Amino acid sequence: MYDRRQSSSKSSEQTVHLLSEAGRAADALLAERLGRRGLGPVHQLVLSTLAEHGPHARFDLAVQVEASEADASRIIDELLAAGLLDSMVVHAGGRRQLVSLAPAGQTMLTTLRGDATAAQDDLLAPLTRGERTELNYLLRRVCAGAAARGRARPAAR
Repeated sequence: MYDRRQSSSKSSEQTVHLLSEAGRAADALLAERLGRRGLGPVHQLVLSTLAEHGPHARFDLAVQVEASEADASRIIDELLAAGLLDSMVVHAGGRRQLVSLAPAGQTMLTTLRGDATAAQDDLLAPLTRGERTELNYLLRRVCAGAAARGRARPAAR
């Protein structure tokens, strides 16, 4: 049984291991919900990036979501086929295809955010509301510290 007053020397109870385990559990819960909609984490990342930063050229979007150009292109094509993205060709210093979030994509993103909230609620069910708030605060500090040392990206708000 876990006793929060005592630290553990067992590697399975060390904080870095527990964070990793919690991350895997969160990833699995999110992937399950995304999979029910025929989507994956990169699909959601593309939709979120376009919602937050506006239209992108394919290559620029691949860079933004840290995916290979081939993987990003496949994801973009899937989202276009599903009607979640719009595409336009612009002629500014050369011909470029820009993709943007379609109204159906915004609706899907809202649905996916609800799914993420449900996954979070499942994962954090053992915690009180106050403990959840404290955990969020502490994890933001950990992520900010890691980002300041160049080891991770800052936590999303």
